[in-house]
Amino acid sequence: MKRHGSSQAQRAAMLGANPRFQLYLDARKRHRHGLTLEQLPDGTHNAEDAADFIRQACGVESRADIDRDIHAESILRRIVADYSAWERRQARGQ
Repeated sequence: MKRHGSSQAQRAAMLGANPRFQLYLDARKRHRHGLTLEQLPDGTHNAEDAADFIRQACGVESRADIDRDIHAESILRRIVADYSAWERRQARGQ
């Protein structure tokens, strides 16, 4: 489904370039795989890794495809929500 005027691809690009989002991916991977900070230090994920994560999670070959796929957009919104929740926990010191 083509959606005009959507900027989800731009949102995905900005998210992937965000160093805080890259730290979130480090923390997410540690949690999912039971790894320690020593095993997977902060700063492991970079912008390219983040872009790969977003494309894979959204099931698209290009972030631009997110603007044309309502399901991919929904997944991106979930990624943003999960990241935002992580940021709130970080601010509370958890």
